[in-house]
Amino acid sequence: MVKERSGAGDPARTLELLWREPGQGGPRRGPKQGLTVDAVVRAAIELADSGGLDALTMRSVAQQLGVTPMTLYTYVPGKAELLDLMLDAVYLQMPRTDHTGAPWRTRVEAVARDNRDLYRRHPWVATLPTTRPPLGPGLMAKYEHELAAFDGLGLDDVEMDAALTFLLGFVQSVARADLDTQAAARDSAMSDEQWWAANAFLLAKVFDPARFPLAARVGSAAGAAHQGTYNPEHAFTFGLQRILDGLAHLIGSRAR
Repeated sequence: MVKERSGAGDPARTLELLWREPGQGGPRRGPKQGLTVDAVVRAAIELADSGGLDALTMRSVAQQLGVTPMTLYTYVPGKAELLDLMLDAVYLQMPRTDHTGAPWRTRVEAVARDNRDLYRRHPWVATLPTTRPPLGPGLMAKYEHELAAFDGLGLDDVEMDAALTFLLGFVQSVARADLDTQAAARDSAMSDEQWWAANAFLLAKVFDPARFPLAARVGSAAGAAHQGTYNPEHAFTFGLQRILDGLAHLIGSRAR
């Protein structure tokens, strides 16, 4: 089974829909109807926000809008193209912190936090592979804004793109881990702390701390600090600071 991803639809039709002129959101064929591509995209985003990508089908979107699936296909060719439209729409609508004139670390951190907020508002975005992102107005506006955080630091164009890609990849990985933690809590009806408290005696039966002293010591310290095996907030804050430190070294080397 092929995993859903961006860029899986007809490129020509996708770009035509992404860059359509205002007022060109009607059906391609058939009688005029009281629906637009924007309305279809909004309904699809609402479904994905509430139920994830598993809840998103052309049929479910049609039901949400009160039309037949065949009607929906006169606006959007299929789910693959719809996913690209959804992704570009949330990119276009996402709030972007104005970091004009701010120190570079503040600018880069703002980019990271804006993207983390995006994943919290639309968790499905964190799970959708985007190796072939929709080259629409939303993505272009997002890319332009985020590159500005790295502009004027002495990095060349390829390094600016790589630095941004590395930063966004980190934010997405933390967001996915956060979603996994939430899913485990929902499935077990217990928080990490509650789950480990309930199952600690099982681990005690098989784990020998004398055999793995470093793992025992560090694992205990981290578990006590995080009230579980993983703390998304700590992972984000710690990792972001290390990325900023690494960029500082790179920027300093360019200055020298």
